[in-house]
Amino acid sequence: CLSTVRNPLDRLTSSVPEPWRSVLDWTLSLVVAVLVVLAVKVEVANPYRVPGASMEPTLHCARPADGCMAGHSDRVVANRFIYRFRDPERGEIVVFDAPAETLAACGETGTFVKRIVGLPGEVVSEKDGVVYIDGRPLDEPYVTAARRDQRTQTWPRVPRNSYFMMGDNRESSCDSRDWGTVPREDLIGPVFLTYWPPDRLGSP
Repeated sequence: CLSTVRNPLDRLTSSVPEPWRSVLDWTLSLVVAVLVVLAVKVEVANPYRVPGASMEPTLHCARPADGCMAGHSDRVVANRFIYRFRDPERGEIVVFDAPAETLAACGETGTFVKRIVGLPGEVVSEKDGVVYIDGRPLDEPYVTAARRDQRTQTWPRVPRNSYFMMGDNRESSCDSRDWGTVPREDLIGPVFLTYWPPDRLGSP
C-alpha cells in the first residue's frame, strides 16, 4: 500500500480543526520561508546600494551627486560565504567594512565597494595613472583612459592577510592609496549581481 508523506508542519497542526488548520499551515509555512530568507541574507548574500562615483562606470550612482551617471544608484548583492572556502582574488569587486582611517581621508566611513588591486605581499605603485604590481604594469580593461588620474607614487608592501583596494573611477576614488589596506576579516564578500535598476540586471 502507499503511505502518505507528511511534513513536520502537518504533524504540528494535525490536531487543529479546519479551517483553522489551513490558516495555521499557511502561517507557519510563511514564517519558515521568511526565516530561511533571513538566514540566507545573513550568512550567504546581502544587498548593498552604491552610494558614490568611485566605481563609475562599472557601478552607477545617482545624479545629481558629483560624477554619477544614472538616475538611480545600482543595488548589488555580495556573497558573504565564498571567502570561507577560497582566498580573495585580484580584480574582484568587493564590499567591505572601511578602516577607521577613511573618516579622516575621505570624510566618511562605513561600508565601501571597491576592486581588489593588490594582494598580500605585493608592492603597488602608480606612474602617470598606470598601476604596477611588483614593477609590472597591471592590465585593467575596467578603467577607461578618461577616468585615470595622473598620480605617480609607490605604496608600502601589502601586509599579510590584507588587500589594496581601488575604485575604477580613479579621479574620484578615495581608496587604499589614501588610507591604506583592508584586512581580510573586514571583507564582507565579492559582488556577484547587480539587481536594480532592472535594466542593469546582471554581473558587474
